[in-house]
Amino acid sequence: MVRRLVLVLGDQLSEGLSALAQADPAHDVVVMAEVMAEGTYVRHHPKKIALVLAAMRKFAKHLQGLGWQVAYTELDDADNTQSIVGELIRRAAQFDTAHVLATEPAEWRVIEALRDAPLDVRLLQDDRFLASHQMFADWAEGRKQLRMEYFYRDMRRLTGLMMEGDKPAGDKWNFDHDNRKAAPKDVTVSGPLVFEPDADTLAVLDLVEARFGDHFGQLRPFSYAVDRAGALKALDFFIAHALPKFGDYQDAMLSDHRFLYHAVISPYLNIGLLGPLEVCRAVEAVWKDGHVPINAAEGFIRQIIGWREYVRGIYFLEGPEYVQRNALEHGADLPALYWGGPTKMRCLSKAVEQTEAEAYAHHIQRLMVTGNFALLAGVDPHQVHEWYLAVYLDAFEWVEAPNTVGMSQFADGGIIASKPYVSSGAYINRMSDYCKGCHYSVTQKTGEGACPFNTLYWHFLDRHRARFSNNARMGNMYRTWDRMDEDKRATVLSDAQTVLDRLGAGEPV
Repeated sequence: MVRRLVLVLGDQLSEGLSALAQADPAHDVVVMAEVMAEGTYVRHHPKKIALVLAAMRKFAKHLQGLGWQVAYTELDDADNTQSIVGELIRRAAQFDTAHVLATEPAEWRVIEALRDAPLDVRLLQDDRFLASHQMFADWAEGRKQLRMEYFYRDMRRLTGLMMEGDKPAGDKWNFDHDNRKAAPKDVTVSGPLVFEPDADTLAVLDLVEARFGDHFGQLRPFSYAVDRAGALKALDFFIAHALPKFGDYQDAMLSDHRFLYHAVISPYLNIGLLGPLEVCRAVEAVWKDGHVPINAAEGFIRQIIGWREYVRGIYFLEGPEYVQRNALEHGADLPALYWGGPTKMRCLSKAVEQTEAEAYAHHIQRLMVTGNFALLAGVDPHQVHEWYLAVYLDAFEWVEAPNTVGMSQFADGGIIASKPYVSSGAYINRMSDYCKGCHYSVTQKTGEGACPFNTLYWHFLDRHRARFSNNARMGNMYRTWDRMDEDKRATVLSDAQTVLDRLGAGEPV
């Protein structure tokens, strides 16, 4: 029998992985490797690197306990070639085989590297996702618009989640209208479940500190789970304590409550410690038992089987060049404030401060604060993409790129979003407490003290009028702009240009 190498990557830490399912522990060898190339192709947040490395080490021990032979390379091993393909070639020579079995990686960069490797690499479908590439392509074929809502409905039908026969529970597919409440005065949970690092994880933290200590982000304290048992506990904690109010406040933002009622299980899903269907069924079960309202359960399930599956479908349907798209031809550099540089804007300061400390920010902080500002400021979307990929614990390109390039920056020209997600400061003020105590006034429209979101918003609409003025969802915005006094419009544009000039000169705003 021909011996094969079974590649397991750092985001494939699932016992039921297709490559493991088709391999034989009596003959085949699992290959896992910590390599510098994966930690530095963008300068990943130290917490993210630590999570992946610690979880890889735990998973390797788990596989060994199941009877697998695991050829594991630690980052500081003397023979480490520091790339995935390099380690496969080295292990192929060691075990006298050229045959590699691998579950398809979740990033075009790694797929192409494996395809170019001088080995016989067989890539298997990643069946941990509910929608295969073919299923998504079949759904997309012939559609003028690839809107997530309709894909989501098909996924509900496919899984049977929150379905009553052929109809959705509550006679509505989507309860998002009930999930937009402003920030509450009191938050009744302190955040996600906290885990104390064990000796193995502490060793990883020391390693990451030594090798990646100059990357943006705080490594310690580190409180995330690094194995499946911990991830399941984190899920159970969320369901018991935060899920009931998750729906109501999932869009809210508070300066002193970084997590509110969010699950913070996306890192565990994205590295394979949890499965999408199991978490959705767990949420559905407590809804059926009457412990959580329908808007909370539906809103959570939509994020998993709807949005998560949908963006993966877009990523693979659109191909490797998707991350280079720039439909709006934006070319400004990412401001230094995104890397912790000074800013007078409290919302951006708080979002970046949280990102630096936790490697986490929830979807509205990403979309309507950091993403919104980058879009209004005309920042090169590829720089924005690489920032999001680097700084967040749950950011892997298949899920991050469509959210950034498509949803946040409209750089794909409208494949994902029907309109750009831009707003003035009023939205941020309504959904957060960020504007209180800010240097700028959110109610001031022009002048030195005006919130930059207010002037940049109109500047964005004005400079992209040819593209968006006929957009049905943006007509009211342009009618409001056109009703303004001509002198006021000129002042707004002038003030906005001053902000853009300061950003271009590297000055804080």
